[in-house]
Amino acid sequence: MRMAAKKIPTQEELQEDLAEFLRQKYGDHVQLGVQVQGHAERETEVEPPESEDNEELKRRILEFDMTPKEVKAYLDRFVIGQEDSKRALAIAICDHYNHIRECEHDPELREADYSKQNVLMVGPTGVGKTYLIRTLAKLVGVPFVKADATKFSETGYVGGNVEDLVRDLVTQADGDLELAQYGIVYLDEVDKVATPPNIIGRDVSGRGVQMNLLKLMEETDVDLRSPFDPTSQMQAAMEFQKKGKVEKPTINTRYILFIVSGAFTNLVDLVKKRAHKTTLGFGGNVERDDDAEYLAQAISEDFVKFGFEPEFVGRLPVHVFCHQLSVGHLFEILQHSEGSIIRQYERAFRAYGVEVIFEEEGLQAIAELAHEEKTGARGLMTVCERLFRDFKYELPATDVTMFVVNRELADSPADVLERLLADPGFRQRSVGRYILSRYAAKFLEETEIELEFAEDAIDALCDKAVGSGDELFGVALTMFHDYEHGLSLVRRNTGKASFVITREVVENPDGVLSDWIRESYTDQEPTA
Repeated sequence: MRMAAKKIPTQEELQEDLAEFLRQKYGDHVQLGVQVQGHAERETEVEPPESEDNEELKRRILEFDMTPKEVKAYLDRFVIGQEDSKRALAIAICDHYNHIRECEHDPELREADYSKQNVLMVGPTGVGKTYLIRTLAKLVGVPFVKADATKFSETGYVGGNVEDLVRDLVTQADGDLELAQYGIVYLDEVDKVATPPNIIGRDVSGRGVQMNLLKLMEETDVDLRSPFDPTSQMQAAMEFQKKGKVEKPTINTRYILFIVSGAFTNLVDLVKKRAHKTTLGFGGNVERDDDAEYLAQAISEDFVKFGFEPEFVGRLPVHVFCHQLSVGHLFEILQHSEGSIIRQYERAFRAYGVEVIFEEEGLQAIAELAHEEKTGARGLMTVCERLFRDFKYELPATDVTMFVVNRELADSPADVLERLLADPGFRQRSVGRYILSRYAAKFLEETEIELEFAEDAIDALCDKAVGSGDELFGVALTMFHDYEHGLSLVRRNTGKASFVITREVVENPDGVLSDWIRESYTDQEPTA
């Protein structure tokens, strides 16, 4: 006889049954603490280290010997701008993990006084704060946990408890306490838990979160079993029933690096006020045009007046200031960063069998549009999604296998898409124009002679490539094979270093080149 499947209890039913079990067995001496929504909704971003086994990761950490310049050079590959921030973070990371290495080699150093290089970062959204820290964690090979300070409360009953961040490190390290204790905890929007004394009636939980963080940053043992997690409490009850006692596994925070950040709106006003008072006795106030210049002069006193406890600020000795990204920075991110969002879109279109080509002027236009979003590097994703959404929808399963992103597309994406779908000649010319510009750039680099392809020449070359079945770049290489030497003679004779390639040149490349060379020897400037 087949037994009916047992109903799986809901979380609420499980909590109620567990609470009733604890009351019957232990009376009111043991109670089940249930967290209300906050813990379940706490948004914590965890990122495991590189896919190496834990022993190899720990070896990497304990043998860390990079210099600050080497760390900054690594950051330069991924993060554009923020030079001072990268330098400060590189020094802090090296100091921290060098200290860990030395303590492992000489255990007596563990008892020596040492101020951990916890970091306080200041900067608006989208300037790369999170990306900087995540990249550093990847470099060192340590677990990385990120969360928003606004998701935490002093008690943990409503909102998460800051100790959960440390527990997340352990989870991320697959329960390896030694690996977890070398991790990085990153808490964003920490400015939201400041408690300015001039605000009446403000919830004091912000101060409580600060004090709880202070304990973690100083050094403490964190119970791996959260008092507000039903699963942990159930495990403790079962362990007590089986062994007659409950062991308390803990992790020490001595080597965990804490980094907090925020936009710190209005902090600049406090800095200006202090700077004004300081300079009054020395010939008047010194004006600065940029708020970022003032913000970079913030000291611990300013953060205390902003609403942080002095002890809290004191445990964050490294102050890092990130500035707004300019159009130039955003362009550099698109073109040169190894983490450029452009790589993502190239892969996305390639999955549909479509190759997307980004011209410099197209990247510049995207950077300008992203700057108008006023969300830093995040604006790049916003703009790209807006520009390419319809292209992703319409182009797959069509005969369009390649398109070029230029300023025209950035300015009028709908018009360009319509022409791509309706006019094969348009897409042939746009792709051809890009390919020939690459050929011209290569020619300039090798000969210091500039070639400009006229529109009729582009059409003619594209037609030849289609007719022969060859790649356009190869067609140009073959057709203008003798032009490197021939045009060098013309430049030597006449000084001319710029030539326009027209349809006439494409139809008779050898004849036109011969005419140009002959004219250069008769002291007549070539006509093209």
